Amino acid sequence: MLFNYKGVDKAGEERKGTIESINIDSAIGSLQNQGLVLSSIVPIEERRELAWFAFLHNVSAKDIVVLSRQMSTLFQAKVPALRIFKLLANEAENKVLREILDTVANDLQGGSSISKALSRHSTVFSEFYVNMVRSGEESGKLNEIFSYLADYLDRTYEVTSKAKGALIYPAFVVVVFIAVMALMLTVIIPKITGVLVESGGELPIYTKLVIWTSDFFINYGLFILILLAVGGFFLGRFIQTPDGALAFDVFQLKVPYVGDLYKKLYLSRIADNMSTMIASGIPMLRAIEITASVVGSALYRGILLQSLESVRGGSTLSSSLLEHEEMSTIMVQMIRVGEETGELGNILNTMAKFYQREVTTAIDTLVGLIEPVMIVVLGLGVGILLAAVLLPIYNIAGGF
Repeated sequence: MLFNYKGVDKAGEERKGTIESINIDSAIGSLQNQGLVLSSIVPIEERRELAWFAFLHNVSAKDIVVLSRQMSTLFQAKVPALRIFKLLANEAENKVLREILDTVANDLQGGSSISKALSRHSTVFSEFYVNMVRSGEESGKLNEIFSYLADYLDRTYEVTSKAKGALIYPAFVVVVFIAVMALMLTVIIPKITGVLVESGGELPIYTKLVIWTSDFFINYGLFILILLAVGGFFLGRFIQTPDGALAFDVFQLKVPYVGDLYKKLYLSRIADNMSTMIASGIPMLRAIEITASVVGSALYRGILLQSLESVRGGSTLSSSLLEHEEMSTIMVQMIRVGEETGELGNILNTMAKFYQREVTTAIDTLVGLIEPVMIVVLGLGVGILLAAVLLPIYNIAGGF
């Protein structure tokens, strides 16, 4: 178990940090043997305030990018690690990040390494991040590692933000359209239906279809909403399972155009992750393993893990990836060139930049296509609804 402690040493100076022990009595004994007079010792598992902070103040990717930039600058200026984390903890605006950095500083003061201290906060610092820091500790190039991390996270954040931003406008328009159509079918159409039926005239087929749709939503709308909510809940639970995540990823890649976008996004992540780690001196097998854990796709994670076993068995990375059709042929060929020339890191970096440009172009193209398609679809929907209502009323008025 891990314990946070505070106390005073023989010189009267305050000491605090983290100690690992089998129980609290053993931890107290260990600290007292070091000459400490304890004022408090608390199991980390009992500290719940961070969970409440996390609920209210999430640590964003942008926060970690800025943090990595700051740490790179401070390490380059030869500032001690403990001083860096205490300084950044005091300056952090995000409450969760401030608490985490303060805990990391305490761990460092207790004798922990930076990577080990960061690994205790896996929800904020990924396995990729921790392993990069560990590589920097072993090579003595922490300033370069944090610079690599900041560049990598900045690229990832830019692509992700662009993708999310591109979907906000279409999603908003679709939600508003559905809300307006639901209001028309459940409130306005039923009031007009009575007038049309009482007129006794023959209604056009599209008007009958609109009236039937209105009656269906009025009679079964609540049931449909409950069914959608329950279905969405169970679908979400299924996607969280390994089989469900794999099925969803396979389906995702088969969607026209969108599937190609996601494929490029995952290939970009694979190339970027591996090039960054190889440049940092992380061994190939470990780089593949870490990339599999952070790629964000169950399908590509499985491909990388299968390739990892093949490489362990003596195969090359390019030949093992060639067995999977989800991998781009050009990427596999470039990896083979990198393996033959000993420039795999540079080749992967080139491929990462290539796919990042491809993703950006695909997103811009998708946004350009979505807007006119939405205008046409919305126009047709509103036009059909108005024609179904107004034409029969016009015919009734013309009969007088």
